[in-house]
Amino acid sequence: MFKRLITTLALAAWTCAALAQSAKPAPAMQRFLIEREMPGAYKMTPEEFRDAAAKSNAVLRELGPDIQWVHSYVAGDKVYCVYQAPSAALIREHAERAGFPANKITPISAVLDPTIAHRKP
Repeated sequence: MFKRLITTLALAAWTCAALAQSAKPAPAMQRFLIEREMPGAYKMTPEEFRDAAAKSNAVLRELGPDIQWVHSYVAGDKVYCVYQAPSAALIREHAERAGFPANKITPISAVLDPTIAHRKP
């Protein structure tokens, strides 16, 4: 019985080691700001926003967990979206599949708020 336990544990350890070697590391997530030129965006109805969000979410599910929509702002004829993804290319793919423009994609290098004035260097 002891010999069988040792064999089982050795097999489990070997399997775990093999899986660890073959597993791809998770891609590093970067935050991006996407500028979308959408004439009339400020006039969109709640239903239009809901439909756009549903389309975006469907494409995000297809692309998997490597891309995440954080939130968006509507400002005049533009929509600014914050996403997390390993690359701008994946964000472009999302935009193309969802049918949204992605006129400018910029990596976010820092997030500032009023509390930064109280932080020590």
